[in-house]
Amino acid sequence: MSTRTWQDIISDDPEHSRRYAKRWDDMVAEGVDIDGEARLIDAMVPRGARILDVGCGQGRTGAYLHSRGHHVTGVDLDPHLIERARELCPDATWEVADLADDGWAAGPFDLAVSAGNVLAFVDPADRGTVLANLAARIATTADDPEGRPGRLVVGFGLDRGWTHEEFDAAAAQAGLRLEQRWSTWDLRPFDDDSGFMVAVLVRA
Repeated sequence: MSTRTWQDIISDDPEHSRRYAKRWDDMVAEGVDIDGEARLIDAMVPRGARILDVGCGQGRTGAYLHSRGHHVTGVDLDPHLIERARELCPDATWEVADLADDGWAAGPFDLAVSAGNVLAFVDPADRGTVLANLAARIATTADDPEGRPGRLVVGFGLDRGWTHEEFDAAAAQAGLRLEQRWSTWDLRPFDDDSGFMVAVLVRA
């Protein structure tokens, strides 16, 4: 399957980001629960944790986590979505950056989260670099007073050109080790047929 990156999509349709953000606005207005990923992340870290929101979009996950007392840094390559994130939660840190580049959000972070199929939009040629960049930003046991390793939590559809076996191989190459895997953000047991994966990784 050919992977369409976010750059491809907004290059073909410059209004896509605005419609994407509006879709989430409409869901909130309709009373749809959009905080499932954020609730899981909140439960995985102590209060006041340093959290990296990877591909943060308009800030829905990061803003929730900030409201729960965490120190949030959100990164996204889409300037319009970062502008919306800053409007939604001005006290968090939001950066425009490409995950495959250097020089953004150095960390270390207690947890990095990538929700919303973000990694599925990464160019296959950049997947290894992106995972290595994320691995470098999560805390080691030496960074934490209680010796707890940082974690990377990712979720994406397995029908988007990246199987879980391919992901595991790329993660291992990037210096990450799988700790847990589920089929949903509410922790249903992993089933390849479900078409979705939530994975928790630490530095190997």
